[in-house]
This record gives sequence, C-alpha cells and structure tokens, in this order.
Amino acid sequence: VQLQASGGGLVQAGGSLRLSCAASGLTFSRAAVGWFRQAPGKEREFVAIISRSGSYTPYSESVKGRFTISRDNAKKEVYLQMNSLKPEDTAVYYCAAKSVILTYTPMREDEYDYWGQGTQVTVSS
Repeated sequence: VQLQASGGGLVQAGGSLRLSCAASGLTFSRAAVGWFRQAPGKEREFVAIISRSGSYTPYSESVKGRFTISRDNAKKEVYLQMNSLKPEDTAVYYCAAKSVILTYTPMREDEYDYWGQGTQVTVSS
C-alpha cells in the first residue's frame, strides 16, 4: 500500500491550497482516510477524516469552516481544500488510510495502518 501526499507549498495568510492524497495497493472504496499535521516542536494532530462512503467528515475545531475534505473513489484520491490559511496552519501534512468495515470511521491516528510521506505547508504572515 502506498499513499502519496502532494500539493503543499508556501502561501500567504488568507490564501488557499489544495492537498491531494493518491492511494494504491488497497481497496480504496473500503478505506477511511484522514489528514493529520505536525508543526515544528509539536505532536502530530488530527485535521480531518472522511469515511469510506464520504458521508461523515469530522474536522478539528481549529480548521472547521476553513478546510474541506473530499474523496474521489474512481481516482483513488482524497483532497483537503484549505482556505483562509493562517500562520498556525504551518505544518507537515500527512494522509493516512485504514480499511474499515461498513460505517466504522477511525478517529485516532494510532488506528490508521498506512501513512503517506507528508507534504509541507508553510503560511507566511
């Protein structure tokens, strides 16, 4: 299984970026996918998750209303649209996946089996 995260970069505060996570080697339509991030000197934290059906999309309070997670099962990709970016959004963003049964959606990062390599997002003030 491979997850390839891309789309990071340098953007000014208030700007937007769209991250992509491309998956291979798993039955993507049966996988829940999450985005997590790790800022320098901090622990990795949950950002957003999308259920295998796409109908359940919890967000962290810090990004709710600004970020949108979505998926395209035909392309085996998950996206994170990030708007109104703030300097505190600066971090390495990781996507993670887990094959799940029916409606179960893992919420903790230690539940995820597969991780991408991360993509750097830097927001300047």
